[in-house]
Amino acid sequence: MNLRFFEIYRSYEYLELLAIGIFNSVIITTCAGIIGFSLGVLFAVLRYEKITVLGLICASYTDFVRNTPLIVQMFFVTFGLPQLLGYEWPFWAHAILALTLNFSAYFSEIVWAGLKTVNKGQIEAAKSMGLPRWKILWTILLPQAIAKMFPSLNAQFVFLFLTTGIMSEISVMDLTYAGVFIDSRTFRSFEVFLTLTILYILIALVFKFLITLIERRVMRWKFAS
Repeated sequence: MNLRFFEIYRSYEYLELLAIGIFNSVIITTCAGIIGFSLGVLFAVLRYEKITVLGLICASYTDFVRNTPLIVQMFFVTFGLPQLLGYEWPFWAHAILALTLNFSAYFSEIVWAGLKTVNKGQIEAAKSMGLPRWKILWTILLPQAIAKMFPSLNAQFVFLFLTTGIMSEISVMDLTYAGVFIDSRTFRSFEVFLTLTILYILIALVFKFLITLIERRVMRWKFAS
């Protein structure tokens, strides 16, 4: 096989497009991940507290999102919601919204599972000390739940990042979009998509390292001997 990777890196236009794709993929995923995690924690708390209506809505929302393809959600948010609600956003904003909704459902399920694993005896002990319910939740239950489920949250975030290539279907200039564009000009599919594979692996490893670093910095008590 005659491999010709130089057709990619010898072109400033292609290198610039790859750099833009990496930047957009990382920024959009990070924004959606942070907002999605915050919403996921909120949804998990509402479900755990068994607030009848809100808890049912959150559970239904989580099941709906987790049982529909991300690409369908992306198209609905991009082309369906604007028609229903009468607004106009750039494609990257639609991508952030769709990914946020998707991330929040998966993160909610993980945090909710973590909340259920916390020892009930700690709750009773905290109540006996006169601590209010909200303080028990935010200072005792949530930190332990997130700490226990952090490896799952980390893995889920990385997995979701690897699915963000779907953004290219709505013309967001992400890494996959850059690869498809370069392939359409060079017709070197093997070289282009092998390059994309390596880039996605490297970015995923960087994400994993950074999230693990955050875990060790924020949850020092978890690693204390």
